[in-house]
Amino acid sequence: MDAARLKQSWSLVAAHGDQVPLYFYSTLFLAHPETRQMFPTNMAGQRDRLVNALGHIVSHVDQVDRLVGFLQDLGADHRKFAVRAEHYPAVGEALLATLRHFSGEAWTDELAADWAAAYGLVAQVMVDAAQAAEAKSPPWYVAEILGHERRTFDVAVLTVRPQYLLPFTPGQSIGVSHPAVRSWRYYSPANAPRPDGTLELHVRAAPGGAVSSRLVYGCAVGDQLHLAAPVGEQLTLWQAGSSDLLLLAGGTGWAPVKSLLEQVAAEGTGRRVDLYVGARSRLEFYDSEAIDKFAASYPWLRVTYVAGSDPRRPGEFVQVADQVLTDGDWRSRHVYVCGSDEMVSHSVATLTNAGYQPGQLHHEGFGKHWYGPAFRTTTEVAP
Repeated sequence: MDAARLKQSWSLVAAHGDQVPLYFYSTLFLAHPETRQMFPTNMAGQRDRLVNALGHIVSHVDQVDRLVGFLQDLGADHRKFAVRAEHYPAVGEALLATLRHFSGEAWTDELAADWAAAYGLVAQVMVDAAQAAEAKSPPWYVAEILGHERRTFDVAVLTVRPQYLLPFTPGQSIGVSHPAVRSWRYYSPANAPRPDGTLELHVRAAPGGAVSSRLVYGCAVGDQLHLAAPVGEQLTLWQAGSSDLLLLAGGTGWAPVKSLLEQVAAEGTGRRVDLYVGARSRLEFYDSEAIDKFAASYPWLRVTYVAGSDPRRPGEFVQVADQVLTDGDWRSRHVYVCGSDEMVSHSVATLTNAGYQPGQLHHEGFGKHWYGPAFRTTTEVAP
């Protein structure tokens, strides 16, 4: 298997943009219509995920150690789509047909053999991981909604209780789906693990978001949701050791930060924590009661609210990271940044330019990766 040849081949194919996933899914569904039910009704986001996932795999095809861990997580996670071992040959068939179509005259027997070998390795690792995961956790957890509070027009706070204990670490994300929607979105619980197993979810309805809109506008106490096993380590505190912390939260990015504060409080290590909470306006601080309670309860915590727009500053918009740099030098601390793609990218760029090192800046990836703003370290595309 020639890694350089695979990368060059993928660059040629990926240059065709949206035509690639469109051809792939058309080929898959026409040849194997039984696979259509595994995917959401609206395939727009799914097309992006396919290209991003394949790009990630090919770009690391010569770094087996990194790729295997990624594929193992992917295989275990795909159980929630009801993907079974017998589905992989159908996907491989459609993938090779797609690559051949867009490669044109560059397609050779040697290249076909390389791609077949690469996909065979990918499929085997994912199948083995899925089988191993069966002994540890169910494909998904059924959870009941115990509380549903609309905090703003487009933000709701849900309290849910899985039928079985769903273990997770503060800062991780869990998959959430409604039984009526064939899509999953990833949300970070806004609490550290509780004895009763309940989870607090902060959800903002995204334009066109089937899952988020259902959770905000179409759910009530007593309804059931499906939850997937936790994933991700980028926002967990183990990376910071016992260091003091600077936490930046924008919008519902406050949720994972809230869980980290609960963990710090439970540890009782006495580390200093400065929290900056940002929103577009003062009216959008939807969980200020809980934030103020944290500030009043723990002397090691200092809280600063940052309203982007303020009538007292006409025509001026203040970003969270800009306020952070105005207030002090925090380069001795580990920094956690959670929020929208725009907020995270601006914060990371601003802090990096100010001399903060990559190893002290903790955040999930940016935007158009695999899960979008809610989770960005693995992929949601079917195999």
